[in-house]
Amino acid sequence: MDERVELGLALLERLEYESLPLPEVVDRIETVTNDPIVTRTILDEAELRGLIEREEGIVRVKSRQYVRFEEQVVTKEGDFSCRRCGSSLSTGYFLKLEGGELGPFGSSCIRKVTGRE
Repeated sequence: MDERVELGLALLERLEYESLPLPEVVDRIETVTNDPIVTRTILDEAELRGLIEREEGIVRVKSRQYVRFEEQVVTKEGDFSCRRCGSSLSTGYFLKLEGGELGPFGSSCIRKVTGRE
């Protein structure tokens, strides 16, 4: 399976919301891919694996596995652009997931992507 799909599934599995509107879920998936076919595949596979339920534009997250910031978020110094908003960064936050590493993100975007904000 495409590594972007596995990374997207790992991200959805760690969201800290019980439910989100579909556009907000897609916003998070877009940190992995902007390809609409891959996005659809991630959503379909997440539903097949029982990670989410979709109904009337709302996605309900079934997993209760949250990101442990001390263990799963690492910071790196360098010249980065945030994967979510495009801002310039000197410190990038990277999310270590089973499917791979996702990032860099700025300090507010890492909280948004993981559901802390």
